[in-house]
Amino acid sequence: MEFTGKTVDETIKAGLSELGLTEEEAVIEVLETPTKGLFGMLKGKAVVKIERKPTGAVKAKEFVQKVLDMMDITAKAELSEDGENPTITLIAESSSSVIGYRGEVLDALQTLAGAIANIGKKEYNKVFVDCENYRTRREETLISLAHKLEEKATEMRRDVILEPMSPFERRIIHTALAESKTVSTKSDGKEPNRYVVIVPFDKDEFARPYNAGRNNNDRRSNRRDFKSDRKGRGGKGGFKGGKGKPSGGSDKRKSTITFGTYLGNSLKD
Repeated sequence: MEFTGKTVDETIKAGLSELGLTEEEAVIEVLETPTKGLFGMLKGKAVVKIERKPTGAVKAKEFVQKVLDMMDITAKAELSEDGENPTITLIAESSSSVIGYRGEVLDALQTLAGAIANIGKKEYNKVFVDCENYRTRREETLISLAHKLEEKATEMRRDVILEPMSPFERRIIHTALAESKTVSTKSDGKEPNRYVVIVPFDKDEFARPYNAGRNNNDRRSNRRDFKSDRKGRGGKGGFKGGKGKPSGGSDKRKSTITFGTYLGNSLKD
């Protein structure tokens, strides 16, 4: 806003008072300064422009917008500071371009936004970056997955290994199963491939872990892993020579379901 007065100091003071700001909270620009005329009389008026300094969240939003523009992504960043943590919502023609595979692009933008918003601050304030309410939908998907694999781990009495996830997503799994009566959870591996392991209380110490994080191409391997090992596998149907004679004993247990597909991609969660 622009303010006018007899002197620059008086104008600044009046402008800050009207806006309810201190000098530290404001950006002040002097547009016109009165000049001294004959006998020291002031001629003209003082014109001052005063604006509130942009918050860290505003700077973060502007930075995210610049990154999107540099990436040639048609999207608009909008800021909301109503809640406990500011949220930058991305409105895009193609949501997949700003969400990415399982939210990887959103996570990267959120990390950058947080870094910009907290420059010069002693305490870190989190900034969320979201698109089409993806964060909430993803959380619901992961909670549902956690309980399905909780049942599977309890039934099989085996550790269940999930696919690598971000710290935010691993925290969702841990929280979802924190009160479980049959399993506990732990994180294993190294970033960026750190993953959650669901551990049943009533565990078969001789059973190998079940990898629920394999992709669709590993279904065959998952089925074989769930059954007991077979010896001398060959021919059709697992019979040696294809003549109907079992090659390593019979095992009538049904093959298991693979769970890698439950996580889905960023648009199907």
